[in-house]
Amino acid sequence: MTETMARTAADLFLETLKAHGVEFFICNPGTDFPPIVEAFSRAAESGSPAPRPIMVPHENLAVSMAHGAFLATGNIQAVMVHTNVGTANALNALLDVAGDRSSVLLCAGRSPITEKGLFGSRNRNIHWAQEMRDQAGMVREAVKFDYELRIPDQIGDVTARAIEIAMTEPRGAAYLALPREPLAGPVGDRPAVPPRARPAAPYPAPEAIETLAGWIAASERPLIIANSIGRTAEEFETFARVTEKFALPVVTFNQRFLCLPSTHPMHQGYEPGPLLADADLVIILDCDVPWIPSIQNPPAGAKIIQIGIDPAFPTYTTRGFPADLSIAAGVGPALTALEKALAGKIDEGKVSTRRKRLTDASNARRAALRKSTDTLPPHISPEYLSRCLGEAIGEDAILVNEYPLRIDHCPRVKAGTYFHTSPAGGLGWSFGAALGMKLAAPDRFVVAAMGDGAYIFANPTACHWAAAGHDLPILTVILNNHRYAAVRNATLHMFKDGASGRRNGDILADLDPAPDYEKIVEAHGGHGARVENPADLPAAIAKAIDVVRKEKRQALLNVICPY
Repeated sequence: MTETMARTAADLFLETLKAHGVEFFICNPGTDFPPIVEAFSRAAESGSPAPRPIMVPHENLAVSMAHGAFLATGNIQAVMVHTNVGTANALNALLDVAGDRSSVLLCAGRSPITEKGLFGSRNRNIHWAQEMRDQAGMVREAVKFDYELRIPDQIGDVTARAIEIAMTEPRGAAYLALPREPLAGPVGDRPAVPPRARPAAPYPAPEAIETLAGWIAASERPLIIANSIGRTAEEFETFARVTEKFALPVVTFNQRFLCLPSTHPMHQGYEPGPLLADADLVIILDCDVPWIPSIQNPPAGAKIIQIGIDPAFPTYTTRGFPADLSIAAGVGPALTALEKALAGKIDEGKVSTRRKRLTDASNARRAALRKSTDTLPPHISPEYLSRCLGEAIGEDAILVNEYPLRIDHCPRVKAGTYFHTSPAGGLGWSFGAALGMKLAAPDRFVVAAMGDGAYIFANPTACHWAAAGHDLPILTVILNNHRYAAVRNATLHMFKDGASGRRNGDILADLDPAPDYEKIVEAHGGHGARVENPADLPAAIAKAIDVVRKEKRQALLNVICPY
């Protein structure tokens, strides 16, 4: 058997990925991929275990899809890109993974190490220019682990180690650089490396939970602020049960997951506002930024508790939120322990009175919100669109929101049905994440909502190609305001009385002339529609849903939505 026919590190790499539960190998290939291409070709012929190869035409899309698949399933997926340039294109989405504390294995080729003499040595001009002294230096602040493969026999152990670290709490991404020569080298009959047991999330210190239980029992005006609870159905259900049982009001500030059903009686909305200003006890549950100190703060003397896997958020160089008690623990275990500690300790009469007051406030808030969109607006507003979309898609749909959708007007009640962009804020995330969720959960109806700026950032041609090429019909809704709203709003917040305010904050935010975005999806065999009249919106949404659900084609609504 010739050297090129021997079992290689690339073969073992794919086998090890599969042994670790990696279902999808999402990639944008280059000249460093021949050993990977050969390994997939052999696997197809021999039936040896390997993830499903998913080729997509942009690296940012590849990472966002892997991120979305992880969010939908909790299972890590693999991405591979081309050397330094592919890594650079992937960095935006990789920062989203890091900010979200999610897990992705990002692999990249590397310029061949040798100029001659080895199988896989350089044979293209770019192999000289693309070599870097420290390729992983580009991603080191966004990953938990990085390593460059040195010899073929390492591949199984290195892959297993990268996945182990990425999936250990607090979770994150891992990066492997895979040069051609060792990747194409022989490994004999070395077996795939199986997964090792991973450490469980830390359990809360009993004395800290007892202290917190005592503070809650003594509190008159407690408040919970959360944004990352609800990663699992069990955590979601525990949070709902504990907050109702002890009448603990909740604000989900910039929530990235559905923390609590929108209709839950303890759900007090999405802004800390007056509740924070009046609280005597504030419990921050896995929330990096619980309020904006330049705008609002708890009163002096209020006790502040921070709970989470890593409640100090050590990667944030500036984060000065107070903490009278800090509990490093998984939120689910912490809530379960707190529920036990509060049993018999809290006054039932006080709880009952508070529960009624909060339930009435929750019901009144939701009734007022609904009334505010009962009248057809003169133009499509984000609030009206959010209500129409929420009523149309049903409670089982997965909704991925990159900023513009108003969740207050789009109730979600089931775990795993709402996802918001990472705090890192890398634009273009939602489209790829939604495609990844559809890839991992093909029977679910998936909706991606984004602004026109985020749609452009998502590399829409690549996204629509992937949707068509891999049979991933989703509904994309663009809230098209012809501008970068974040840029404009930030400018007007600082300079509303200055020259920027007199010019409506449009300089460096204007996205006119806006193209016909609906034509882009049509070019990929999908359904597209432009909607400008509020009266036309419900029917347009219904038509798009039918296309996705019944015709199994992707659909896009370009909704003209000034805000």
